[in-house]
Amino acid sequence: MKKDAIVFKYFKRVFEDYQVLVSVNPIDFSGTELIIHPDGKVEKTDMNFDEEIYDDLAEDEFKESSPLEFQLYMKKDFFQRKEG
Repeated sequence: MKKDAIVFKYFKRVFEDYQVLVSVNPIDFSGTELIIHPDGKVEKTDMNFDEEIYDDLAEDEFKESSPLEFQLYMKKDFFQRKEG
């Protein structure tokens, strides 16, 4: 199955000083976790979940969220110039 044809599910939780966005592929339970820090820094981690991921996210108080918000943060470092 082509990855482009898969409709990912997106989740978000806002903590006191950062937020976490998660995308989950409902077919193979792969995904990505983004941690957004107050200074705008984005940490990206590719993840492999199990079939209990939805229960785990609910237990950790994650809510379903917008794919657009996730994609904007995902592309953020693409648009930032790195000075070296």
